[in-house]
Amino acid sequence: MEENMEEGQTQKGCFECCIKCLGGIPYASLIATILLYAGVALFCGCGHEALSGTVNILQTYFEMTRAAGDVIDVFTMIDIFKYVIYGVAAAFFVYGILLMVEGFFTTGAIKDLYGDFKITTCGRCVSAWFIMLTYIFMLAWLGVTAFTSLPVYMYFNLWTICRNATLVDGTNLCLDLRQYGIVTIGEEKKVCTTSESFIKMCDSNELNMTFHLFIVALAGAGAAVIAMVHYLMVLSANWAYVKDACRMQKYEDIKSKEEQELHDIHSTRSKERLNAYT
Repeated sequence: MEENMEEGQTQKGCFECCIKCLGGIPYASLIATILLYAGVALFCGCGHEALSGTVNILQTYFEMTRAAGDVIDVFTMIDIFKYVIYGVAAAFFVYGILLMVEGFFTTGAIKDLYGDFKITTCGRCVSAWFIMLTYIFMLAWLGVTAFTSLPVYMYFNLWTICRNATLVDGTNLCLDLRQYGIVTIGEEKKVCTTSESFIKMCDSNELNMTFHLFIVALAGAGAAVIAMVHYLMVLSANWAYVKDACRMQKYEDIKSKEEQELHDIHSTRSKERLNAYT
């Protein structure tokens, strides 16, 4: 009988511990972190592969070559974009972990307000700093989304030309890279529907794959923007909760101090009355 009671208490203790642990998880921050990681992964992975496909298309079908020396050409810019993608992936992986940790500490500070964990001024400053940093990153991701839409627009035009050339026989449509700023005005790098390279490019899977990879990268950048907005809402709500909790903590401290003073005054008066009586 006693063993069954002990097992029931043990199971009850484990259940309460699990409920307490689940209650301390910042689910809003967890959802935002998952969305951020998914968006960054799509943007970085698909963007990197799309840039590699762009290099192959330019070299194979537009007959472009890398410039000799330290001249900055489109291939050098693509290499720079790839390194930027590496940095973005690493930076936001760390930033997502930091935001999750901040969410855990904020949730713990609110729920364990009167326990051992106390809200400090440093914690409030850290929350405010994360709000400002997340707002800056949201603006940065808006710029990245707008920039990523440019190659999607270019490839959509190229895909449209291929489709029109297939539907309408005898058309002579050309795509000139000078109108997109990829090459200088003095260079003439264009393909027309009557050329063999253009037909091969339209028939290849590389064009469609690169086009769809850029679309997925654009969707990933949009998901990162949504994650930043979600984080802003979560951080702002946590900031408001922490601010109210700090006020409540100060009120409880003042109340406890006044009660202690009243208790001391009452004790002193009781001793004085006892001494006077004796």
